[in-house]
Amino acid sequence: MPGFLGTIDEWIAKTEAVILAVGVILMAVNTCANVIGRFIFGEGLFFSGEINRILIIMITFAGIGYAARHGRHIRMSAIYDSLPPKGRKVLMIFIALFTAAVMFFLCYHSFGYIETLYDRGRILPALGLPIWWIYVWVPLGFAITGIQYFLTAIKNLTSRDVYLSTGVVDGYTDTEAEV
Repeated sequence: MPGFLGTIDEWIAKTEAVILAVGVILMAVNTCANVIGRFIFGEGLFFSGEINRILIIMITFAGIGYAARHGRHIRMSAIYDSLPPKGRKVLMIFIALFTAAVMFFLCYHSFGYIETLYDRGRILPALGLPIWWIYVWVPLGFAITGIQYFLTAIKNLTSRDVYLSTGVVDGYTDTEAEV
């Protein structure tokens, strides 16, 4: 996407890539260190489970925006596939706007959940961090995904082709490399 929206999209894409890469690498290192510690020293890292819990939440909610950006969410497309191109475009715009609205709705309510956790004052037993900190990724992930679907709707409104995301044109290919 050109212009200001393209700049936002590019910035979000780079941020997501870094979060996902760092999160997966840290989870692998943490898990390996825990296993090595358990076998060599007879005891694993006491905080390993909590770190992996934090990283799973981070990777999951950064990953939903990443999947939306690359048009990789699961689709039930029987009705969509039977429509002519103009009908597909209209339906894709509706789907993108509706999904964006749902993501922003979930983002709003996840802030309420974090506020509840904050008010309770609970902490992680091993790390001593407030529990609400680890859930900050939830509204952030919903917001990024909502933005991505909103940008997809705009892309479909302003272009001739039908787009599953801002960079993925609708269509099927016969390559075996796709999953």
